[in-house]
Amino acid sequence: MTATRDSETSKDLTAEWPFPVAAALGSRVRAQGIERELRARLAFTDRKHLAVEDGRIVLRFEAGQEERLEAASRVVETVLAGVDALAVLPREVDDILTILPRERLKWLKDGRLQSAGTRTVKLRGRAKAVTFHVFDPRQIEDVLDRDLPAVWRIEDAEALREKRSRAAGKAALTRGGKVEPKPAKAAKASRSRDPKPRLREWDAFDAEGFLR
Repeated sequence: MTATRDSETSKDLTAEWPFPVAAALGSRVRAQGIERELRARLAFTDRKHLAVEDGRIVLRFEAGQEERLEAASRVVETVLAGVDALAVLPREVDDILTILPRERLKWLKDGRLQSAGTRTVKLRGRAKAVTFHVFDPRQIEDVLDRDLPAVWRIEDAEALREKRSRAAGKAALTRGGKVEPKPAKAAKASRSRDPKPRLREWDAFDAEGFLR
């Protein structure tokens, strides 16, 4: 931390730290999440004194508020000390890995993405609290480095093609069984449809009495 007197006005006191870019894993959403975490840990009245600007985290207080600056600085330093282990939220995972929410849910369900636990929050405007899974930043970083979403999409596409192929084969067999009658029934049906055979010169043959 660096503590200085603001150059714009001699009445202001500031403390600043470099923003932990590596912990954001290249995600703007994750960076915003880190900023929200910093604000949430500060006392309510101190939150407006924190700003993230030009790659820096800045606390700015008026002169005579050295104790508040010192207390808020300790909070910021505590958060930054553990920022690498800060749980990754669902929207942050989607942005870091460039995936869709439905992909995240599918891969979480089949175990390719592993939950690091759940978090329950009550969102503004909603009567009920919402529970969602959070993720270990080390696992998300590993998935990102190995470009596993691309691999998983190929696996899913192959599995879908195989499933459709099996379904098409089963449907073809079912249709074939319905169209082709059984041999006995086919023969019986054929006999019932054929007219009584008539032989040439049958009447003359019968007249000679050979059938009496």
